[in-house]
Amino acid sequence: MKPGDNDTPGTGIGDGTRAVRAGLPEPVKYEPTLPGPVFAAHFHLPGEPTGPYTYGRDENPTWTHLERAIGELEAPGEDVETLAFASGMAAISAVLFSQLRAGDTVVLPTDGYQVLPLVREQLTAYGVEVRTAPTGDDAQLGVLDGAKLLWIETPSNPGLDVCDLRRIVEVAHAQGTLVAVDNTLATPLGQRPLELGADFSVASGTKMLTGHGDLLLGYVASRDAGLMSSVRRWRKIVGAIPGPMEAWLAHRSLATLHLRAERQTANALALAEVLRGRPEVTGLRYPGLPDDPAHKIAAQQMRRFGCVVSFSLPTRAHAERFLEALRLVDDATSFGGVRSTAERRGRWGGDAVPEGFIRFSAGAEDPQDLVADVLRALDESAY
Repeated sequence: MKPGDNDTPGTGIGDGTRAVRAGLPEPVKYEPTLPGPVFAAHFHLPGEPTGPYTYGRDENPTWTHLERAIGELEAPGEDVETLAFASGMAAISAVLFSQLRAGDTVVLPTDGYQVLPLVREQLTAYGVEVRTAPTGDDAQLGVLDGAKLLWIETPSNPGLDVCDLRRIVEVAHAQGTLVAVDNTLATPLGQRPLELGADFSVASGTKMLTGHGDLLLGYVASRDAGLMSSVRRWRKIVGAIPGPMEAWLAHRSLATLHLRAERQTANALALAEVLRGRPEVTGLRYPGLPDDPAHKIAAQQMRRFGCVVSFSLPTRAHAERFLEALRLVDDATSFGGVRSTAERRGRWGGDAVPEGFIRFSAGAEDPQDLVADVLRALDESAY
């Protein structure tokens, strides 16, 4: 039995069963299993506002079902609070800007999501000291002293480096530093930051969590109700709320997360194995490869290794020829969808990667078809 198939201790059910049933309300005769989206700016509210739903910017029954579902996946059997947001960046911003004040220090990864440099500029403008260090080799510990918050992205996007979460959390908490983990690439079925000691698990639900490339969503989960009250307040102030339809689509998509994760992870590993034998491919990274620099740590804290493979081709032109030759793979940004995507990350200018660097997101196609398409495209682009 693979680690991802095991029952979670103390819960008695596996990932697939949990994903299928997460967040569903108690059954009511003649009612749908998953109630449809609730479109409401306001609710009937006679007397004092003591009920759960008062105004559409603060709460919505459709969010509630989704938030409970994500919480059940992030921390099965535990008391956890989850808040849904309009996008992954809305969720990231909510944690950072609700927890940090002028004079505080935050540590960010140098190799994280490409919008983080913009976040750094804004934090600095607000009087927050920002320190940076790469994800690999737990380098963030070297600049952690006195920090209010440590932001971790593991595996990192797009370089796929991994840090030792248990070790870093222990050191951070010993000096009173909060730890937030961007869990987008792994998803809760691949890694559970709260179980590893993190204060916040944050993710973009736009990607593998929902998996169809048709909605924007984000979330924050934490065991600490006090911390989450300030995150909730930030969401209210900035109004970074998801639409009911997006929340409903996201919840519906969770039921197939385990199926998608299994196929996409297997496809990613199959691709990484064949790419390893290609002479034109350099800098290949996939935490699931036994000889990947991150594999040892990843195997200790991850239950699935994700759908993203990164590698470089010799030049920008070579990479562009490769992408153009692919037939089953869309040249598109983002990752985690059921349809494979790949892109030359250097086109955005925000990642410190070679011009020929490719971020490849394995979809749910038949593995032999996907591998054959990649090998054919490599052959055709090698001139």
